[in-house]
Amino acid sequence: MTQARALFAERGFAGTSIRAIATGASVDPALVHHYFGNKDDLFLAAMAIKVDPRQEMAPVIAGGADAAGENLMWVVVKVWGDAEIRLSLLGVARGVFEPDGQQMIKDGFLGMVLGPLGKGLDLDEPERRMALVASQMFGLVILRYVLEVEPLASMSEELLVATFAPSLQRYFTGDLPN
Repeated sequence: MTQARALFAERGFAGTSIRAIATGASVDPALVHHYFGNKDDLFLAAMAIKVDPRQEMAPVIAGGADAAGENLMWVVVKVWGDAEIRLSLLGVARGVFEPDGQQMIKDGFLGMVLGPLGKGLDLDEPERRMALVASQMFGLVILRYVLEVEPLASMSEELLVATFAPSLQRYFTGDLPN
């Protein structure tokens, strides 16, 4: 797992192969596939994330683009509200401040979570829209859960959703300036 984490940090998700991880760990690539499945699953295991973001995003996609802002916020408060999951995610979130962790955040959050969300919702300009969504999500996560800045840290989940969902919705479906 250490080898996988190190290579993902150094090369990013796209630049890391299961073969390279297996070679670095002196094991057969088939063994890595056997225990971890595909590269997405290996990435989640290497980051010690206790939640599969692909499953969590399914209801957001199913709810459609017109409800994506609110649905995404409810996923965020549900996932981050779970103490065990939050513990694993805090390590990942703090990685944004470390040079090696930045690529993992880009590949993991943007590549595995928001990128597929934008495509699954069939949005126009999904890369641009998801980068805007990410800006709000990272700000919220860092201020509420990492730095625990008030009043965000103690805001009720309902108020949090009501406050952030309209901004997210604008990024999902609103007109974007040119």
